[in-house]
Amino acid sequence: MADDEPRETEEREEPKAPAQPPPHKPHRIGLHNLRPAPGSRRPRKRVGRGEGSGTGKTSGRGQKGWGSRSGAKRRARFEGGQNPIHMRMRKLRGPHMRKSMPFEPFRTHTQPVNLLDLEARFESGASVTLDAMRAKGLATRKAIPVKILAKGELTKPLTVHAHQFSKAARERIEAAGGTCQVVEESASR
Repeated sequence: MADDEPRETEEREEPKAPAQPPPHKPHRIGLHNLRPAPGSRRPRKRVGRGEGSGTGKTSGRGQKGWGSRSGAKRRARFEGGQNPIHMRMRKLRGPHMRKSMPFEPFRTHTQPVNLLDLEARFESGASVTLDAMRAKGLATRKAIPVKILAKGELTKPLTVHAHQFSKAARERIEAAGGTCQVVEESASR
């Protein structure tokens, strides 16, 4: 090609914008098209079905030892043979000592509600029931008893219904002109 010949310029085509898909027509949901979310269901692992499957022969249990035997299951509290925590813990007897039961199977749990929360959320003369407290964001766990504690000051007379009251909270509620009503646990559930 000689230098004096004019070169042809290549014309480049501008890329076209992708065509808009047709508007999506909403489909009705029914028993004919319900299916689990993608990736939420996996087929079960079929063990012992040949070496090519990756879990053939020993079925993922390894060679020898207790874990390869039939009926071998790791029980809860098993720590590989070392002394487990329920045997390492101190063994102090008696139901009255907090340290006597390290796993606390018989401890009672309560939801605390402080006087400062009642002062901020309720008007003077209001009846503070368990449902009213729940509506205001206090004592939201249903099955756990509510205990009124004396943190903060109370200046309004309120009728407070709860499962338990601390001694100081009862004194402050009554000093403000209110009353304390003890609720039985079975009635609140």
